[in-house]
Amino acid sequence: MSAISPSIADHLAQTGLVSADDREMAAARYRAGWISDAHLGTRGANSGVLLDFLRDYDFDTLYVVGDLIDVWSLRRGIYWPQQHNDVIQKILRKARKGARVVYIPGNHDELVAEFCGSYGNIEIRTSDIYVTAAGKRILIIHGHELDTVVQNVKWLAFAGDVGYQFLLSLNPLINFVRRRFGFGYWSLSAYAKQRVKDAVSFVGKFEAAVAHYAERYQVDAVLCGHIHSAAIRQFGNVAYYNCGDWVESCSAMVEDYAGNISIVDYRSHAPTPRLKSEDGLVTAIPA
Repeated sequence: MSAISPSIADHLAQTGLVSADDREMAAARYRAGWISDAHLGTRGANSGVLLDFLRDYDFDTLYVVGDLIDVWSLRRGIYWPQQHNDVIQKILRKARKGARVVYIPGNHDELVAEFCGSYGNIEIRTSDIYVTAAGKRILIIHGHELDTVVQNVKWLAFAGDVGYQFLLSLNPLINFVRRRFGFGYWSLSAYAKQRVKDAVSFVGKFEAAVAHYAERYQVDAVLCGHIHSAAIRQFGNVAYYNCGDWVESCSAMVEDYAGNISIVDYRSHAPTPRLKSEDGLVTAIPA
């Protein structure tokens, strides 16, 4: 069939006018893609939106940048609907169809790091260095390595996670009431997290620390997840990329065949505007 844009293919698939296979044939193709923090196994995971993204986008190389499965949450109680299993199957299918899949474990799925190695087209690595089409070297890590709370006060990280999951569980009720009064979607958990992190300048310090950490690898950029905050920034000679999450923001990063990297805000099915530098790295996006 002729090419169909992902958003149109999404609509046609919902109406039954095209099959899921046809939708995948119409998927946008990129040289590389990065997703992180899906937190499958939690009720807050937007697995349906992530599944749509994986149907609408294909990659030569797909990075899963940690916290794909939330083992912390699963230890407290089993929650694993079919849609979460479908996400795993979709990633495995991409590997079977020839995509290189690289899994970088995070703090919520750190036990996967015990199985580092190659399994067909799937590689499990604690970190990786990716070379773009423009020849730029990017260090890929989850990011928890630079989180002092996760590394040094793990009990506090666990407690914070429980509180975050509780706030997430309140979002449906809050937004049910807001819809009744004609208001749009609003996230209590995202608001509370942002207010706390603003108070201690957490995000800014984390981003700068990650960029500084990358300097020892002699790379042009570093890409991570972990803090659920998609961004592109420049710190000296090192570009900082964060591909966001699939709990609230539903964002990813993609590289086209010219070596340009952009954030995909999948809630709107469109890449965010980007500013491209002369060397082929994206160094900033408008606020």
